[in-house]
Amino acid sequence: MNEAITVGVDLAKNVFQVHGVDAEGGLVFSRRLRRGQVLGFFNKQPPCLVGMEACATSHHWARQLIELGHEVKLMPANYVKPYVKRSKNDAADAAAICEAVTRPTMRFVSVKSTEQQSVLTVHRTRELLVRQRTMLINAMRGHMAEFGIVAPVGVPQVRQLLAVIDDQDDQRLPALARTSLQGLARQFMSLHNEIHAAELRIRAWHRCNEASRRLETIPGVGPITASALAASITNPEVFRSGRELAAWIGLVPRQYSTGGKQRLGKISKQGDQYLRWLLVAGAMSVIRHAKRKGSANLPWLTDIIARKPTKVAAVALANKIARIVWALLKHGGTYQRHAAVPST
Repeated sequence: MNEAITVGVDLAKNVFQVHGVDAEGGLVFSRRLRRGQVLGFFNKQPPCLVGMEACATSHHWARQLIELGHEVKLMPANYVKPYVKRSKNDAADAAAICEAVTRPTMRFVSVKSTEQQSVLTVHRTRELLVRQRTMLINAMRGHMAEFGIVAPVGVPQVRQLLAVIDDQDDQRLPALARTSLQGLARQFMSLHNEIHAAELRIRAWHRCNEASRRLETIPGVGPITASALAASITNPEVFRSGRELAAWIGLVPRQYSTGGKQRLGKISKQGDQYLRWLLVAGAMSVIRHAKRKGSANLPWLTDIIARKPTKVAAVALANKIARIVWALLKHGGTYQRHAAVPST
């Protein structure tokens, strides 16, 4: 019986589907496996190429199979979908994965280490807590505005609202409303402390990671963004250029071009939403600083701020930052600031 040299695995919570083919593309096996049978099955197989979709638990299984001596490649699910023939089911998905992984033009996702996934877990936890904190802030602002109590925008300014809630002598807030708002205030402080603790853990990892420290030298990239980039981009060699990295993050225009006519739309917003949010937020801070202090050493930024709306300029700058990130990760070194151009 021929041995399988390529295996496609359709991942799931409990029931997995595997599809193996030989050197000539002939079917060797197509079977279902329970979760506890997966490692035992692959332990009996000779070293082969294993393809999987990059989805939940895929990095864990990739690391497990690599330890058994197999070559594992992860692929974006959207790139595998065109290879599914007719109706979708587990067997068809596994066959499509097995075929897609052998395509020479297929793009792959680097397997993340446990350390990188641990850092990203802290990032995702912080992101969730920040969203929940924002919901609480909006709720407190909305409820207290009904009684004519408002505070300036910004998380630090919420302290003014908390002081009113704690002040039993402040007659502007009825006792019944104060009781409910005190519960929201306690949740806010709990989330605020958890977010601060998560940021301390991120900064500690950032200080110990050489790539993250180098990325921090880029204007608009702080420890939070630098650590997220360093943990997310496992291998910069996967991207042929900085533009490919920017496209992976979703910072390039959506194209609908034909017949030699270039039609560019809004940014695609594909890829990593979290990284895109961090880069655009960092670009906005650079633009705000440039508007206040000037940007003589960044003539490109000065020109685009003058010609484009602020948010459009921020996306363009975020795209440029992504390209610089790729260059530093691929070639090493730190960001070198341009010398200030003297006024004439």
